[in-house]
Amino acid sequence: MTASGSVEGHERLRLFLGFPLPAAAVRAVARWQERDLGAPPGTRIVPGPNMHVTIAFLGSRPSTELDSITAVLRAAAEGVPPPVLTPTRYRETRSVGMLVFADEEGRAAQIAQAAHGGLEQLGVYEPERRPWLPHFTVVRFRERPRLQPAIPELGAVTMSGAAVYISRLRRTGAQYEVVELVPLGGG
Repeated sequence: MTASGSVEGHERLRLFLGFPLPAAAVRAVARWQERDLGAPPGTRIVPGPNMHVTIAFLGSRPSTELDSITAVLRAAAEGVPPPVLTPTRYRETRSVGMLVFADEEGRAAQIAQAAHGGLEQLGVYEPERRPWLPHFTVVRFRERPRLQPAIPELGAVTMSGAAVYISRLRRTGAQYEVVELVPLGGG
């Protein structure tokens, strides 16, 4: 999908950049979620279509910035071999449970750092003070359930693209839509 096919006028968009998970990894994580996370009261499992490794959350931005944001992502990914991520642990914060990944050769971090710098120059992003951590959210909750699941057997996962996403808030939770997909691997 292209930006021109899904965005019109001067509307504001809730945007973020991320690495979409390959379909096989999404299926494996969904099985793991069902088996090892279950559905404790007050938790909401993140559905497969929403699984991604976040690069940067931009918040509400004018649609007129979409082309510039996409250009930053393309430049950040240019010439970088596809990142290879391996799950290392499950971690909870006060509102989410996540899988944390090791970043083989630091390729995902290289793309993320370049994107953060370019987005900051555009004036659309303020980098966090802590180092970027490759992870993705697998469960959301209001009260921390203190789960201790085994790590899913994904092995090394190769990211084939990076994307600009729109997050649309619904009563049933956020729905993510890829607006622009940037192939990885120097292509």
